[in-house]
Amino acid sequence: MTVVLRRVNRALLGLAGLLLVLGGGAVLAAALDLPVPSWWPWSGPADVLLSTADRQRWRDEGWWWPVVIAVLGVVVLLALWWLLVQFRRARLAEVLVETGDGEAAVLRGRALEGVLEADAAAQEGVARARVALTGRRSAPRTRVALHLEPYASPGDALTALSTEALAHARTSTGLPALPTEARLRAVKHRARRVN
Repeated sequence: MTVVLRRVNRALLGLAGLLLVLGGGAVLAAALDLPVPSWWPWSGPADVLLSTADRQRWRDEGWWWPVVIAVLGVVVLLALWWLLVQFRRARLAEVLVETGDGEAAVLRGRALEGVLEADAAAQEGVARARVALTGRRSAPRTRVALHLEPYASPGDALTALSTEALAHARTSTGLPALPTEARLRAVKHRARRVN
């Protein structure tokens, strides 16, 4: 499903980009007084988008301009929604857990994230941890952000993460592997006063 959405998204972005480039190029050509096709509504730098006659044609109709403004507002809102969707990463809602008897149980993704966060934050030198599950239900992936104390060793933090928190998660869910992307950051701290 996400592959189809990704393809539709790319096709729509490509089409919108192509239309904007062609329209912008044609308007720029008309503004620079370059030759444009005969069907193009603007033929020179003195032309306007809507002529006086076009603007006044609907002046007596009280519904026209509010409808135009409402439609443009909806287009802007849809474009903003589409832009915000681009930055949202899909989180995994549930994980399939093998029970050993041929059946599968479902584990809530937020629950597994919470346990992983608690295990990772309990490590020595870790101030905070954030975990997000991505991927498929049968093959989840994790993104872990560790905020380390100033005295913490990044190598020790990664070793503890893989041997403790992630190992517990793999064992409890019965997953053969749990690919993880870890990002480490240092926590800002105040300088100590020396007397």
